[in-house]
Amino acid sequence: MSQSQAIKSEMRAEDVLDLVTLFEQNQIEVILDGGWAVDALLGEQTRLHEDLDIAMPHNYVSLARALLEARGYTDVQRTDTRDCNFVLGDKFGHLIDFHTFTFDKRGELVFGLPYPPDSLTGSGSVLGHPVRSITPEWLVQFHTGYAYDENDYQDVSALCRRYHLELPAEYAAFEEKM
Repeated sequence: MSQSQAIKSEMRAEDVLDLVTLFEQNQIEVILDGGWAVDALLGEQTRLHEDLDIAMPHNYVSLARALLEARGYTDVQRTDTRDCNFVLGDKFGHLIDFHTFTFDKRGELVFGLPYPPDSLTGSGSVLGHPVRSITPEWLVQFHTGYAYDENDYQDVSALCRRYHLELPAEYAAFEEKM
């Protein structure tokens, strides 16, 4: 049995808080994305998460890598791996999916993933600790236009209820089938 088969990937709230604290202590700007951003905005963990998606300015990558490598994290090869989009994992099954970007002084993207600057201004909490996150509006928008699953539906519908956002039509159609 390979290591990846032996260990099921799970990122718990305590793991997220530990990583956020590590980054904060080293002045690394980190913004939660994906499922943990949803749960941070909701103020509680609503489901299991296989990984932690984070967005960060690309200039922090070398320091973040060094800190995590010192904790045993290594590159996890995937077909979409790029300088601005990569995954690090450890022997305990913790996975961190990095999404990096660089904006110029005018706020124009010059490298990396095309996050709209206003999408990076959300705030929530993990185990009561304040964290930065993608905004609810942008998380809902980022969850459209692809084949989504039940976790996506759960995340989007919870955000729409909490933040009084309109449920996207594709999710409303899914809801009618339930």
